Amino acid sequence: MSEKIVVPVLGESITEATVAKWLKNTGDAVEADEPIVELETDKVNLEVPSPVKGILTEINSKDGSVVEVGALLGTVSEIGSAVAVKKKEPKKEKPVQKEDNVIKLDPPKKEPKIFEEEIKKKNQNEPLVLTDEVIAEETPKAKKEKPKPKTNIESQTLSPAVRKIVVENKIDINSVQGSGKDGRVLKGDLINLMGANPQPSERKVKYGQEERIKMTRLRQTIAKRLKQAQENAALLTTFNEVDMTNIMEMRKENQQDFQSRYGIKLGFMSFFVKACVVALKNFPAVNAEIDGDEIIYKNYYNLSFAVGTEKGLVVPVLRDADELSFADIEKNIKEISEKARDGKLTIEDLQGGTFTISNGGVYGSMLSTPILNLPQSGVLGMHNIVERPVVVDGEIKIRPIMYLALSYDHRIIDGKESVSFLKMVKENLEDPRRLFLDI
Repeated sequence: MSEKIVVPVLGESITEATVAKWLKNTGDAVEADEPIVELETDKVNLEVPSPVKGILTEINSKDGSVVEVGALLGTVSEIGSAVAVKKKEPKKEKPVQKEDNVIKLDPPKKEPKIFEEEIKKKNQNEPLVLTDEVIAEETPKAKKEKPKPKTNIESQTLSPAVRKIVVENKIDINSVQGSGKDGRVLKGDLINLMGANPQPSERKVKYGQEERIKMTRLRQTIAKRLKQAQENAALLTTFNEVDMTNIMEMRKENQQDFQSRYGIKLGFMSFFVKACVVALKNFPAVNAEIDGDEIIYKNYYNLSFAVGTEKGLVVPVLRDADELSFADIEKNIKEISEKARDGKLTIEDLQGGTFTISNGGVYGSMLSTPILNLPQSGVLGMHNIVERPVVVDGEIKIRPIMYLALSYDHRIIDGKESVSFLKMVKENLEDPRRLFLDI
């Protein structure tokens, strides 16, 4: 009995996909629910499992082909039905030739006898000479230790200046053509070598002057959506800075107890999620979206957060963030981030976000202007924490400072709302006790 492998329902508004790669070849045995082919959609890559245990007998859609929902990808035949499983036949032993019911056996080879008289005579006539090879064989230590070939730096008498340059710059002395007496390497030889024109990059040597690679569906979608955000929304960005002293002290004081109780570290993201939820409740326009000539105010808080992967940027969703504790937020973010990096995200993991947090600080970004994740109207950009001199109570002090950036759609969010929103986020982060008082 054969089972067809078809393109599954891919999610809202997604009608086609690209066959990224087959994980099995024709004739390979597969288990039930074992991933057999990987599809690439506009939002995420997903693996299609085998419906039954059997053998992949047919591949109808090759790598790179575009397929629609319900299209035939291949066929799996159950073992014992359409496909016969080849069994390994035992090796047949060659029959022993017999003549007159007598088995012929080769007589054992006899080692030639060496008489003691001949050995003694030979030893008396020939003097015993130990060559280097014999000594090496007789010495047990020599068996273990092999002489190391001398490098040029060991075989040559290098001046201290030359030796210093070689060691500091990790130069292969064997590749240097010496201009001194008997090919001796001089300081000038090394200077000329270090001052020589740089060699072409490895990529240039391997791939040539230019490379042309087709964009993945995910990269095409990212480019399309970012361009749409610039063209369709009235983008504006406002900035502020946050003193992270109190959060860092709070994390340090409670990290061990938090981790021992919940089994996960207390990070910065949970504080930012909580601070954003409080601000979104007070400024609902930042949590809204435009649909034609209507504004949809959303009274739930699904926070998207950007995750960088090898295949591109994905933005999974942390659902009902207002109903989650600090520990729940950290656990969910860790779980979703791991799924994103492993390519295990589903369409549902990427849909339904109302506001986005992007943390460019993990890559060392000091400041940026994030672009909206349509149809959302706001995105918060986090950046790296740098110790800077600030004035506190009339005194200059060194404090860990982070720049925050809020990009928003000016069509429905006014300047007063955006600035007030970011100010509230800042106040809740600088005094995290406010997060527990709901003020």
